[in-house]
Amino acid sequence: MKSSALQIVGLVLGVIGLVGTCAVTGLPQWRVTAFIGDNLVVFENRWEGLWMNCVRQANIRMQCKIYDSLLALPPELQASRALMCTAVALQFLTVLLTAMGMKCTRSTFASGRLKSRILITGGVMFLITGILVLIPVSWVGNSIIRNFYDPLVPNAQKHEIGEAIFIGWATAGFIIAAGAIFCCSGLPEDGKGYSYAPGHYGKYNQHRPTRKVPSMYSKSEFV
Repeated sequence: MKSSALQIVGLVLGVIGLVGTCAVTGLPQWRVTAFIGDNLVVFENRWEGLWMNCVRQANIRMQCKIYDSLLALPPELQASRALMCTAVALQFLTVLLTAMGMKCTRSTFASGRLKSRILITGGVMFLITGILVLIPVSWVGNSIIRNFYDPLVPNAQKHEIGEAIFIGWATAGFIIAAGAIFCCSGLPEDGKGYSYAPGHYGKYNQHRPTRKVPSMYSKSEFV
């Protein structure tokens, strides 16, 4: 019963991770314009994401524009596109796979041992997905911090960490936690994964022919 509840918690964390991965992939708030020195313009915000950049001004609705060319983007944003799209697809498949292997899910073709293997496989896939989400957000965040403190970079080209980066870090934590839960719940409990019949050996000995030891008094009885 505790194992089933733990698996439900892991599935909920996985679904939250799926929603967070999709949100991080689509949000434009990866890099936010830093207002430093003479660039202090409070009525305008500039955001840069994986697919578009947006400008939001005071009392004016936000305007976004999709990037004209992929090659014009920095290397970290180009790699982040591929990694995040891969993470979304893998996360969706992992949620479906682990839902099939849960104890509370009834299946006519999956035995208990097969479900344990499915859960362990799903847990490993969750861990891989969490790493795929963690790499791009950490890479872009490191690039933003490095350029922010670089004196050779002009102030107009400096950025701050956007909300999507923080959501990405939290999402990676949820996914990795879900992977750890499913890897642990898929392991056999107290050796139940191995079948051992203690009475089988005794039954074998029961039918095994016993050798009679000749008695030294057997011949003397007829004398």
